[in-house]
Amino acid sequence: MVKADTFERGVHPHESKELTAHKPIESAHLPRRVVIPLSQHIGAPAKPEVNIGEEVKRYQMIGSPPGFVSAPVHASISGKVIAISDFLHPSGRMVPSIVIESDGKDEPLPLEDNPDYLNLPPDEIKALIRDAGIVGLGGAAFPTSVKLSPPKEKPIDTVILNGAECEPYLTADHRLMVERPEDVVNGLKIIMRALGVPRGFIGIEMNKPDAIKVMKDATVGEGDIDVRQLKVKYPQGAEKMLIKAITGREVPPKGGLPMDVGVVVQNVGTAVAIYEAVRYRKPLIERVVTVTGRGVREPKNLKVRIGMMLSELIEDCGGLVDGAVKVIVGGPMMGFAQWSLDVPVVKGTSGVLVQTEEEFFPSEEYFACIRCGRCIDVCPMGLNPSMLSILSEKGHYEEAKEYNLFDCFECGSCAFICPSKRPIVQFIRLAKSQTKP
Repeated sequence: MVKADTFERGVHPHESKELTAHKPIESAHLPRRVVIPLSQHIGAPAKPEVNIGEEVKRYQMIGSPPGFVSAPVHASISGKVIAISDFLHPSGRMVPSIVIESDGKDEPLPLEDNPDYLNLPPDEIKALIRDAGIVGLGGAAFPTSVKLSPPKEKPIDTVILNGAECEPYLTADHRLMVERPEDVVNGLKIIMRALGVPRGFIGIEMNKPDAIKVMKDATVGEGDIDVRQLKVKYPQGAEKMLIKAITGREVPPKGGLPMDVGVVVQNVGTAVAIYEAVRYRKPLIERVVTVTGRGVREPKNLKVRIGMMLSELIEDCGGLVDGAVKVIVGGPMMGFAQWSLDVPVVKGTSGVLVQTEEEFFPSEEYFACIRCGRCIDVCPMGLNPSMLSILSEKGHYEEAKEYNLFDCFECGSCAFICPSKRPIVQFIRLAKSQTKP
């Protein structure tokens, strides 16, 4: 019997991956226009480098990073800049964005192939990653060049590629591993060289046997890279859970980071983007997105240009079915419900889930906490979500900090299991917004 690594606690939501797990990645159509937010990453928004009326080409940098913790943005199509203003972001906020109207030519700036990319110096690799605007594609969107530049007092000895994709419905990373295993491995090698790390792991949940097989085949002869099979459990793909499952190390509570235990974690999609940036000097202008759910006519895995509107993306999947009632950017556990389809795909958009009336059970009312302790039993961080939600509900935000409020990464396991249907994650987000770490 094959051993499967895992972590303590967690939940088992229905996977619902059968809608797209077997579907190869297709290219979405060329968007009619794109809305490219200048803030698609953790850190300072990019600064516009183009003007209204200016003609731009694909791959052209249109927003530059104003500081170390930031990332540039690039034109994902060729055409004319028709607006620079605040537009709706998938998070629900209005953010400064650049709107480009397609000229239909999709004319690119030239790229450059460097077959000797694995021998580049670490600093040059990090510079190429920074210039390509790469951020974590698993959803956190932290600038990758910053993550690959830990302080000297935090030496890194292990890199983990996250291929768990534990969020229900989503299969974008699964398909990348099946279809582009060599690129995933080459991206991991680049990360290991940039950090000077001797060993790397690729963690994949056991519900992806085809991905496990092709990734193991792709790493034959790579003695410093190991493919690890993970138990199917949510949130298996969270950084701290992945580190515990694969290495046995525990990231310290109260603000601890993976670098504190000598580990850097990257998503498999990020690894492919790193490979393309370092070998071909290709900026991050597109990503794979799973468009799924029973509310869309033809669920697909699509390679999508950054800035494409959800309305156009759903058109590529045959449109909405009658009875579609809810659209979520991301998955059902950690995604954000949308009130408009005039919202762009951003670097952190891993999926678009469309639910029907049969799948969506609106919880317009919730009940008092009955102190059953189920949320405590499943919390992967060992927190007391019930107390955090009660304190936030009462407005005692500072007191919530005493219960390690900021160690919660909002996975949603507590709300999933709660018999009183309490909006625990929303209460925790409210408390975080009203106080500081």
